[in-house]
Amino acid sequence: MTRIAVVGGGPRAMSILERLAARASESLEPVEIHLIDSVQVGCGQVWRTDQPDWYLMNTVAGEITAFSGPPDGGPARPGAGPSFAQWWDMVDPGREHANDYAPRGIYGRYLLFLLDTIERALPSSVTLHRVVATVSDLRREGEGFRLSLDDGSELYADQAALVTGHARPRLSGRLLELQRFAESHPNLRFIPGGSAADMPLPDIAPGSKAGVIGMGLTFYDVVAALTVGRGGSFTESPDGLVYTPSGNEPYLVAGSRSGFPQPGRGRNQKPSGFGYRPVFFTEDLVRASAGAERLDFHRHLLPRLRAEVDFVYFTTVLRERSGAATADEFAARVRAGGGASVSDLARCAADFGLGDLPGLDFDTLALPFAHRTFADRATFDKELLVALDADVREAERGNVDSPVKAGLDILRSLRWIIRELTDFGGLAAASHRDGLVDWYAPRSAFLAAGPPLVRLRETRALIEAGILRVIGPQATYVTDAETGKFGVVSPAIPGASEAVDTIIDARIPAPDVRADTSPLTRMLLRRGLWREFVNGGEFHTGGVAVTRSPFHPIGADGRPVQGLYVLGIPTEYSRFFTQVVATGPTAWSEFMRDADDVASHLLRSAELNVHQSLVIGG
Repeated sequence: MTRIAVVGGGPRAMSILERLAARASESLEPVEIHLIDSVQVGCGQVWRTDQPDWYLMNTVAGEITAFSGPPDGGPARPGAGPSFAQWWDMVDPGREHANDYAPRGIYGRYLLFLLDTIERALPSSVTLHRVVATVSDLRREGEGFRLSLDDGSELYADQAALVTGHARPRLSGRLLELQRFAESHPNLRFIPGGSAADMPLPDIAPGSKAGVIGMGLTFYDVVAALTVGRGGSFTESPDGLVYTPSGNEPYLVAGSRSGFPQPGRGRNQKPSGFGYRPVFFTEDLVRASAGAERLDFHRHLLPRLRAEVDFVYFTTVLRERSGAATADEFAARVRAGGGASVSDLARCAADFGLGDLPGLDFDTLALPFAHRTFADRATFDKELLVALDADVREAERGNVDSPVKAGLDILRSLRWIIRELTDFGGLAAASHRDGLVDWYAPRSAFLAAGPPLVRLRETRALIEAGILRVIGPQATYVTDAETGKFGVVSPAIPGASEAVDTIIDARIPAPDVRADTSPLTRMLLRRGLWREFVNGGEFHTGGVAVTRSPFHPIGADGRPVQGLYVLGIPTEYSRFFTQVVATGPTAWSEFMRDADDVASHLLRSAELNVHQSLVIGG
């Protein structure tokens, strides 16, 4: 008997299981699969099906599939099944959902459909067990591993694939100070970062004041829960979206470094499975520009990445100004150059009358109020609303027709190239830290991975309704022992200070294996089965060190831990942008390739009947 288990039953666990089932044959030796998740087997904590519909995905349904192949006319099965949009159309007929942003719970239902489909398709020699439990320990035992569950039971297996998703790190620094201040003042509350669906937001009293740290995706979730989730409603009017309060809302004071909510995604105009062929930013061209040098993000990657974005931006501007024929001629001339020289783009742009048009500047777009001060509150509020309106207009034009949104949307298409260049220590240590992690990653996420544009319209309506205030740029969160209150402050606006009773950290904590409070993570480190990836001996990334495919963790002794596999968020910074939850509907992304590599490795052991296998999903 070979045992396979899957700990953290979310999208990555499902992708491993789907590929394992697609590869399994009836001649396989008996296999027992344990799929383990602490919240809901099949969709995990983030995608659980009992969460309210106001928590939305930030990717349209037509861009996502959990199956490794499209439908082929037969029944849905591993390797051939409906995309998320196709499934949604079937369960909610009457409209097409390809360009809709689904509630997260709906995607969870799709993942459960996938799990049921997998179970029906498994060979008779394979048994699947769905286990709702938390894995608290994993240790070597003989040639395999002994897993301890929080219900007191144990499992033995030769192999384990760990796909445990987001962690909750130990608080430190200013956040720890805020928490301790709240603990010493019974009338205050500090809510640490994480998924809004897991926060104790119902405990915030109506009419009280709540400060919100960060204005990214989780900010929008928090705001939705405390407004629509409290019985408020949005309605269309001749002047735009209007919010009608229920009277149960708290008063919200939000802030961030930029002082601007994360921009909206452009209305989707691209077909499902859209693929972009880069000109300037290819792995070969970047490596050629570096020669024998170790890759440096700002010197070798960023110039070519900017050129790729600007190429799309300029092409879209030309289409708008001079028509499709001129834009196509420009694009053909640029592509004919092969991308070897970044300066070719500027020369071609000048030839087509765009010599005076600057490219898109990531800093200006991500930090629109940087280095500015405002005369008073009214001045900032007015500029904020103007900027919100401008972003909504661009988003409504779409990710093909808006030059800005089209250019920024290409960043999503270039992620896989960044991974090829930077994963597993591809960058020099200082550049990995300062260039990729500290500089590019937050700007790219802010500009290219934003919410549906309706969230920006809702934000404006809430500001005008007096429910939400953006405190201003360079926001800080302070404690006031004299008043016994928290404070939200912006130094860019005279008198911009609000006393609040609650502070909500509306950010997803960065993965940090050293600070992870998970008992499993602590035990894996203690037993030497995991260690942190330290680039060049100087940049402590916080991510789990892993090998290339099939992604064994590297143990404390510096050797790969055979029989263990790690995918996804625990490896962030050892790898780049591991937060993806699916592959595209027409071609595999690295998300599915990675899952297939792990699945094939697990099955190889089962087919050879060498040792047992366990994949844990939790």
